[in-house]
Amino acid sequence: MNHKAENEAILRGVLDRWRAAVDAHEPERVAANFTGDAIFQGLHPYTVGREGIAEYYDSQPLGMTAEYRILETRRLADDLVLGYLAVDFSFTDRPTISVNLSVLVTDWPHGGRITHYQVSKLD
Repeated sequence: MNHKAENEAILRGVLDRWRAAVDAHEPERVAANFTGDAIFQGLHPYTVGREGIAEYYDSQPLGMTAEYRILETRRLADDLVLGYLAVDFSFTDRPTISVNLSVLVTDWPHGGRITHYQVSKLD
C-alpha cells in the first residue's frame, strides 16, 4: 500500500466512526473518537477534551449529517497523520454548511483518535 492510500485508510477508520456518530446524533460516541486532551475548534469557541466535544455535538440539531472528502494527507510522524478535508453538514430545515476541516489523527493500530480538529468556513 502506498503512503497516500495508507494515510487515507487511517483517516477513514476514524472519520467513518465520527460521521456515523454525528449522523446518529450520539454526542458521547462522537467524542469517543477524540483523544482525552484533543483541541477542538468547530464553528463556536474552541474546547479541549471529550466533555466539551460532546457538549458541542449535543447542541447540534437533530437530523444533522456529515459528508466528507479527503483532499490532502501528510504523515507527520510514525503515529500521526494530518488530514485536510471538505465537509458538508446537512440539515433538515436549513441550507447545507460547507467547511474545510483539518484533523490530526494519532494512536493506531489501537483504533485511531483525533487529537486536533480545526474547522474553517471560507464563505
